[in-house]
Amino acid sequence: MKTLKEFSLILIILFIGQVLQQKYNIPVPGTILGMIILLLLLITRVLKIERIEKISDVLLKHLTLFFVPSVVGIMNLFDKVKGIWVYLLIILFISTIVVMVVTGLTIQFLDKHIVNKHRKGA
Repeated sequence: MKTLKEFSLILIILFIGQVLQQKYNIPVPGTILGMIILLLLLITRVLKIERIEKISDVLLKHLTLFFVPSVVGIMNLFDKVKGIWVYLLIILFISTIVVMVVTGLTIQFLDKHIVNKHRKGA
């Protein structure tokens, strides 16, 4: 029952994002607005992480299932994609490498910054 309450809470926040997007004609998808609202609620501690922790773990464990609709959509549009699929693969490969490098450098920078902060006693 707790998982259902947590899932309902996330769905309500996503629904609010969807309503805001449609009501104010914001050029950002409603689901993204919902995730931004969720992030702001978590950062400001209006919503405690414990209130959505269990369902978040469940959703992360099954994350690959959320990619099925996009793959099916690409399969339905294959005739439009077949002429540029090589370029798409190149773009995907390069963007993946860029994300990995930037993430690694960011982690190294933050790790170094945190270690220096602890050494100084701050």
